[in-house]
Amino acid sequence: MSTPPLSRRFVPHTVFEDILAILTGTLFVSLGVALFNQAGLLTGGTAGLAFLVHYRTGLSFGTVFFVINLPFYYLAWKRMGWKFTLKTFCSVALVSLLSGLHPRLLHLLDSHLLTPFYVALMGGLLMGVGFIVLFRHQASLGGINILALYLQQSRGIRAGKLQMGVDICIVLASLSVVTPIALLASVLGAFALNLAISLNHRPGRYMAM
Repeated sequence: MSTPPLSRRFVPHTVFEDILAILTGTLFVSLGVALFNQAGLLTGGTAGLAFLVHYRTGLSFGTVFFVINLPFYYLAWKRMGWKFTLKTFCSVALVSLLSGLHPRLLHLLDSHLLTPFYVALMGGLLMGVGFIVLFRHQASLGGINILALYLQQSRGIRAGKLQMGVDICIVLASLSVVTPIALLASVLGAFALNLAISLNHRPGRYMAM
């Protein structure tokens, strides 16, 4: 049997599907961010930079995260197209908003030593799954994600591996901000997040349309 044309094998996502996916992905990511924030943990990418500024200055994470991402939209527009840029802008705005809403509904009460590691694992996996949902609908959360997706498409470099390296560098740069226990937990969270992306978002395995 002959192989069906590419257009027949892959059905593009509808606008409604994209909207639902962006809502789902940003809910997952923002919940992971809220968990990290309440446990005093850090992550990588632009979110990690936003956490550093938030912990040092007390400014709202959502506000800082939204502002830090603004310069990266130019690269997204030039390299990834206006649809990707629009979806990414909406995703960043939703995470900025929802990350401040979750703490009003969810609180971490257990201060046991293992709590940071549990939060790091669960929060990292939540964010990783959220990123995958966004990636597969041609959206991201700006910053390093835009660069990672661009290099994956143009160079075949796995987005998860690149992001993992950058994230670990950012977490290590936070030594003066968090405790050693929180730092170790943050490294675990970064590993869990990027492992989820690396295993489930490979070039040629899934075609996002």
